[in-house]
Amino acid sequence: MATGKTTTLTFRIEPELKEALRTAAEREHRSIANMVAVLIMDYCERNEIPLALDATPPRKRGAK
Repeated sequence: MATGKTTTLTFRIEPELKEALRTAAEREHRSIANMVAVLIMDYCERNEIPLALDATPPRKRGAK
């Protein structure tokens, strides 16, 4: 998973879905944010949606 910059995602869902997400994250020993990312990546993989996740953060200018 990407370790560089992240962005904020804010959305509203039904309380029951939030509780199901919390339960799923807890069972997988993940944070809710990480569980959402895993679910999105799984969906993309199953539906052949390419992901360009870079596991290495970009280098700073002048870094060697």
